Amino acid sequence: MKDQQEGIKERSYDFALRIIKLSKSIPLSREGNILAKQVMRSGTSIGANVEEATSAFSKDDFTYKMNTSLKEARETHYWLRLIRDSELLPAKRMTDIIKEIEEVKNILGAIVRTSKKK
Repeated sequence: MKDQQEGIKERSYDFALRIIKLSKSIPLSREGNILAKQVMRSGTSIGANVEEATSAFSKDDFTYKMNTSLKEARETHYWLRLIRDSELLPAKRMTDIIKEIEEVKNILGAIVRTSKKK
């Protein structure tokens, strides 16, 4: 479990950096500004909550914070799909980052399920 935690810690940090770069490339428009702000907030929050979880004061606190990270990952997935489907950025550009958030969601889901069993 510790290896998985360290892995998601680094992966969520790297993902946040990708989100920041992606947000900078969204065209400046009313729609673009709104979606960039939303995906930036949720996409960078994933790693922040993972960081908090690694110093949780109880098992329940750990599970709660990891579950919050999972919720933020689900929200980020929504915003990324919306950016792609509204054609603010080319679908081809969005493919890898959408695949990455799906993998992050799967990892976080597994961590949450495992922590609830213990």
